[in-house]
Amino acid sequence: MIEIKIERNHLQVALTALPMGKDWSVSIMGGDRPHIGAVALGVPAPSAHTPGKINASVSVLTVTGHREDELARSAAETLASRLATVVLVACGIHKDAITGEEIEGFQSLVRDAVEELALRLLG
Repeated sequence: MIEIKIERNHLQVALTALPMGKDWSVSIMGGDRPHIGAVALGVPAPSAHTPGKINASVSVLTVTGHREDELARSAAETLASRLATVVLVACGIHKDAITGEEIEGFQSLVRDAVEELALRLLG
């Protein structure tokens, strides 16, 4: 299991990655109340246009009223294509009275955590 915590400007994101054979199950949470807001399944596939490149097909399920779908989709796509394996991402970030600036801050933290995970696994 891999755990990554990143904090900036009073915002924190925690990422936990659990291997499942050669595949990965990843949880991303942050804010005041961790939860499941969206899940995304990334499946690697050879690029139809660029020989030797791996892309990913992503399917997303979102809990009604939640907005983590794009965070989960992006993380699953990035990890599945870079690791060339199936990746499941569950994401839930909640902060009461969140501002636009804080939303951007959480997006940046999630991107950084996903990048750190990819680098560790490709190491």
